[in-house]
Amino acid sequence: MSPRIPVIDLAPWLSEDPAARAATAAAVDAALRQAGFLLVTGHGVSREERERVRAAARAFFALPTEVKQRYGVSVGGRGWLAKGAEANGYAEGTETPPDLKESWTVGADQPTGDPETDAFWFQPNRWPEAEAPALRKTVEDYLARMRTVADEVLRLLAAALGQEPSFFTDHTRHPTYTLNINWYPGTGVVGEPLPGQFRIGPHTDFGTVTLLDRQLPGARSASDKGGGGRRAGGLQVYIDPADGGTGWEDAPYDPDALTVNIGDLMARWTGDRWTSGRHRVLPPSPDVPEEDLMSLVYFYECDPHTVVRPVGGPVAYQPVDSSDYLRAKLEAITVS
Repeated sequence: MSPRIPVIDLAPWLSEDPAARAATAAAVDAALRQAGFLLVTGHGVSREERERVRAAARAFFALPTEVKQRYGVSVGGRGWLAKGAEANGYAEGTETPPDLKESWTVGADQPTGDPETDAFWFQPNRWPEAEAPALRKTVEDYLARMRTVADEVLRLLAAALGQEPSFFTDHTRHPTYTLNINWYPGTGVVGEPLPGQFRIGPHTDFGTVTLLDRQLPGARSASDKGGGGRRAGGLQVYIDPADGGTGWEDAPYDPDALTVNIGDLMARWTGDRWTSGRHRVLPPSPDVPEEDLMSLVYFYECDPHTVVRPVGGPVAYQPVDSSDYLRAKLEAITVS
């Protein structure tokens, strides 16, 4: 496991031992200063729960394209994002061909009562009740579980930053959040990758905190001679050589852990004390061209129009409106 991206067990943090809680917070602070990523265990979301979401989503992704198109949306909508709908590299100014994935996207849908806010941030979720009947209940249960975990992570982050426990959760009373179920099929579905094309292009996440569940890869490389090696799904993180890294590095993997990374708004909140984790997902490998994986990506944001002001750190960012910032980033990655 990379020392820069450690596995943090949440059990000590959830205990009543002040020393254990403080040690966990210090470990989190150290990790986020280096890479903007960490892995957490002890989060209470079983592998079985996560696999149920995948199974329900696979029933949808397996449908004919013309059926899925009934639920087609653009970036920021609720429903099916087809291959080619977005290019995440655009958000950082990296020109890439469109990303090689399909997504089913759902999110916060309880309206605030403000029509302008609700029209974009709290759209009703759409569900393929007839075609994939298990999807709605399974995903709604998962959303509830992930919001609980995300708020606990934010309380831990507040302690790691030396703030009161509710420093961040004071801004998640009616938050926006999105779950992207990303399907990364093999080349038989998406075709041969173009030069510079990724399953997800290089980028940093835009918001507060992301909780990622990566699938246990089952495909072995053709060069694997039985030594137990596995491709870890192609997720790479960028560790700046100036910080002791080697550039793009394979992300560590633990099937019991959730991968946590902070986004741009959290980095701004800390004045870049913590790094917004730059990452990408590699295209299908020539060694295992039909590798087929699915990731559950939960983006947890703050209440609409939260004003994010830095609290210390080396960079004195100007305050930003969270909703304006996020929407501009979503528009940036949209392939017209």
